[in-house]
Amino acid sequence: MPSPYRALFAAPGSKSFSAAGFLGRMPLSMMGIGVVTMVSQLTGRYGLAGALSATIALAAAVAGPQVSRLVDQHGQRRVLRPATLISLTAAAVLLFAAHYGWPDWVLFVACAGIGCVPSVGAMIRARWAALYRGTPQLHTAYSFESVVDEVCFVFGPIISIGLSTAWFPEAGPLLAACFLAAGVFWLTAQRATEPEPHPRQRTGGGGSALRAPGLQVLVATFVATGAIFGAVDVVTVAFADEEGHKAAASVVLAVYAAGSCVAGMVFGLLHFAGAPERRWLLGVCAMAVSMIPLLLVGNLPFLAVALFVAGLSIAPTMITTMSLIEEHVPRAQLTEGMTWVSTGLAVGVALGSSAAGWVIDAAGARAGYGVPAVAGAVAVAVGFLGFRRLKRPAPGRGGSVEQHSERKERHVA
Repeated sequence: MPSPYRALFAAPGSKSFSAAGFLGRMPLSMMGIGVVTMVSQLTGRYGLAGALSATIALAAAVAGPQVSRLVDQHGQRRVLRPATLISLTAAAVLLFAAHYGWPDWVLFVACAGIGCVPSVGAMIRARWAALYRGTPQLHTAYSFESVVDEVCFVFGPIISIGLSTAWFPEAGPLLAACFLAAGVFWLTAQRATEPEPHPRQRTGGGGSALRAPGLQVLVATFVATGAIFGAVDVVTVAFADEEGHKAAASVVLAVYAAGSCVAGMVFGLLHFAGAPERRWLLGVCAMAVSMIPLLLVGNLPFLAVALFVAGLSIAPTMITTMSLIEEHVPRAQLTEGMTWVSTGLAVGVALGSSAAGWVIDAAGARAGYGVPAVAGAVAVAVGFLGFRRLKRPAPGRGGSVEQHSERKERHVA
C-alpha cells in the first residue's frame, strides 16, 4: 500500500472502523440483486422481483437521510443499532415470505422496512472527517473510501448471485443481512472514534441539511449521475444478451468499476491547488463525455475498454464531491449531507434503469446507450447552472476553512 495510505491508518482505531465499514457496506451491492435472484428463482416473476428491488432502493432513499440526520443529533451508536434491527427484522420477514409464498403485499412491506438500513459509507466518512479534518489526510481517506465502495460493487453482486444460484435462493439476501449486522454492531462498538453528536438546540437553526444551496446542486447533479449508472448497468446486460454472451455482462461491469477503483487509488496520492468546485465540474463533464463512445460500441471487448475509460472519472468526482459537502454543509449535519448525495444517486439509478429498459424494449440495446448520454448532458447542465452556488461555502460548514487559512485549505482540497 502506498505510504499516504499507510499513514492514514496510523490513527488509533482507524483500521477497525474501516474494516467494519467494509462489512457494513457489502449489503448495498448485495441486497437488491440478491432479492431479484431469489424471487425470480422461487416464483419466476421477474416483474415482481424488479419491483421489490426498486422498493428497497426508494425506501432507502427516503429513510437514509432521516436516519443520518438522527445520527448527527444523537450519535452513531444510539441510532444505528435500532435502525439496523428494524432492517434486519424486515429482511427476515422477506426471506420467510418468499420461501413460504406469502402474499405479495407482505414482500413489499418487508422491502420498505429493509430501506431503513443506515448509510454506512457516510458513517465511515464522518469518522475520517472527525480524525483528519483540516489536513491532507482527509483527501486520502475519502479516496480510500471511494475505492472501498467500488470493491463492494465489484464483488457484492457476484457473491450474492453466486450463492443464491449455487446454494439456495435465499442465500444471497441472507448473507447480506449477516454482513449488515456484523458491520454495524462492530462499528458502533467502537466508541473512541465515534464523531461527537450535535443535539439540536431549541433556539438553533435546525432544518434539513438539504436547505444548503450548494448541497442542492450536488444532489440534483447526482440524480443525473445516478441515471448514468443505472442505465449503463441495464443496457450492458441487454447488449451482452444480444451478442449471445449474457454472462459476460458481469465481467464487463466489473471492468467499469475497476476503472473507477484505479482512478480513486491514484487520485488519493495527489494533492491539488485551486478551488475544488472547478475540479468537480471538470469531473462531471468527463463523466458525460465518456458516455459518447458507448453509442459506437460494436462488440463486447470494445465495450469493456470504453467502460474502463468511462470509469476513470467516477471516483475522482465522488471524492471531490465529499470535499465540497464539507464546505457547504454545517459540521453538525455532515453525515446527513453525505447521505443526501447517496440518495440522489439512488433515485437516479432507479430513473435511469427504468428509462433504459423502455428504450431497449422499443429500439434495442445499442439505442439504450443514448440514455446515459442524455443523463450525462443533464448532469453537465445542472452543474454549470449551479456552479455559482458551489463557490459560496456555507457559514459553520464542516470543512477546514474555520481552522485554517484559505491557501492551506485549497492545498488540502
